[in-house]
Amino acid sequence: MSLDLAREARERSAAPQVDRAVQCQLSAHDGEHFGLLADAGAYGTALWLRWHGTDEAELVVLPDCPVAAPGPDGEGCCLFADHAMQHTWEDAPEEVSCTN
Repeated sequence: MSLDLAREARERSAAPQVDRAVQCQLSAHDGEHFGLLADAGAYGTALWLRWHGTDEAELVVLPDCPVAAPGPDGEGCCLFADHAMQHTWEDAPEEVSCTN
């Protein structure tokens, strides 16, 4: 991520710092990539970095995915609403973590 985008991300979130080495949070796929940067400040939203291949990246605020795993203690999905991929609890635990 460029320094300008990292600076803008810090300004748009409550996070004191943003990791510039963000990785895509989606399971193996083709198309756009999304890396979680920080909570956006508004309840139920987060700041994401979106890019496609080597194209320029952009910051987007997306609502959180509202779906939780089945069962009384179902883990919540760590992605954004309307993601086309499987939910994070459906991935192997070592592949995706909400804290990445």
